[in-house]
Amino acid sequence: MDGAPGHAEILRVVAPNPGPMTLEGTNTYLYGSGPCAVIDPGPEDGHHLDAVRAAGDERGGIGLILLTHGHGDHAEGAERLAAAAARDRPEAPPIVLPAGGEEYGGLRAVATPGHAPDHVCLMTGDGVCFSGDLVLGEGSTFVPPDGGSLAAYMDSLRRMQAEEIELICPGHGPWITDPAAKLAEYVEHREMRERRLLAALERGERSRLALLAEAWDDVPAELRPAAALVMEAHLQKLAAEGRLPGDIGE
Repeated sequence: MDGAPGHAEILRVVAPNPGPMTLEGTNTYLYGSGPCAVIDPGPEDGHHLDAVRAAGDERGGIGLILLTHGHGDHAEGAERLAAAAARDRPEAPPIVLPAGGEEYGGLRAVATPGHAPDHVCLMTGDGVCFSGDLVLGEGSTFVPPDGGSLAAYMDSLRRMQAEEIELICPGHGPWITDPAAKLAEYVEHREMRERRLLAALERGERSRLALLAEAWDDVPAELRPAAALVMEAHLQKLAAEGRLPGDIGE
């Protein structure tokens, strides 16, 4: 449990669900006080939710639970946390996954689909971004193949580049104290994968296995299945743009 650098109104509690995709675990944030908002309560882990509730009690209680998106590692514990928070209050705090442009608890939602269709980032008035899984503290974000997800994801990154951000509080991993550099790194990372794919395709490569081995050669073995799915999102983007040959094989 630790506070955001330079922002005493933000507290982070890391859930005990570490893994290749979740890093040390899901970051749950408490924002404000009297009462506070909880952002992404995380998995339905009793010890974690008890810690979040206790931290909320020290801030005047939990008045609102906000989600950046509906994936279980961010949202599964919301109902249980709301029920626990209601024991000492007249009613349970609302659970909200806001749409882009909506404001709750002093936080403005920015629509950032790609990782998930319902994904939003939450912005404070002084330049703090709760980024969910749009941007992680370390590594890259999983973007699934569903037709337009990668194009949407790239648009979301560029949308956040247009925001004035001084600190990113990511859904997983450490604080991001140089948001402009991290967002630029994320855009370049996806463009690098695309350049590698296009170079292999232009040489006549048509095997998915060979394309994966070439464009994602730096990915560890345990993440290769996820990388294969991300590659499908890249191929779908190229197909939508009319840049994918029609004879791609297995």
